[in-house]
Amino acid sequence: MPERVDVTWHAHSVTRAEREALNGHRGCVVWFTGLSGSGKSTVANAVDAQLLARGVRSFLLDGDNIRHGLNASPELLAEYGDSFARRFGLGFSAEDRQENIRRIGAVAQLFAAAGIVTLTAFVSPYRRDRDAVRRQVEAQGAPGDFIEVFVDAPLDVCEARDPKGLYQRARAGQLPGFTGVSDPYEPPQNPELVLPSAELPPNILAQRVIVYLQSCKKIP
Repeated sequence: MPERVDVTWHAHSVTRAEREALNGHRGCVVWFTGLSGSGKSTVANAVDAQLLARGVRSFLLDGDNIRHGLNASPELLAEYGDSFARRFGLGFSAEDRQENIRRIGAVAQLFAAAGIVTLTAFVSPYRRDRDAVRRQVEAQGAPGDFIEVFVDAPLDVCEARDPKGLYQRARAGQLPGFTGVSDPYEPPQNPELVLPSAELPPNILAQRVIVYLQSCKKIP
């Protein structure tokens, strides 16, 4: 049998409240979700820039960037050996997507606990996965620390934009299980914010996020 390892939670000497007081604002997770091409990363980057201009400590966890490191694919982990790559690398199956979001949720929660306004931009197509992150973030913090932002653009608009050529490849059968084409996207049922990204420019949508963060007293 494998050796049993006891894992114990250790309280920090510096509290979250002390970190937030130093920063001058609350920590939270702003979770942007929507179809590929809906504008999640663009809007999240605009929010990040506006927060920086206001002196707010923030950080953006972007889906593509995270897939280059923390949640790398088996192909990117090949240098560690086939067994390691298969065990720890993440593809795009439903199970792998679940683990992708679980890991991101854990990292985002840590950032929020450090008093940082943490922005995430992931398709995160399944409600259960987003809801699980909400529970995790709020259990370690407080209700309202997880802010779900639905970046809403119709599929035909996202497909017309297709900045990475993903929809074209999915329609050609080269990307099986692609969200919106051969795999479902489950939109939020009660998001804190809905941003109509096919109707308004990113800077205006970002301003709506800033106003919301002010209204719930996350930032001054």
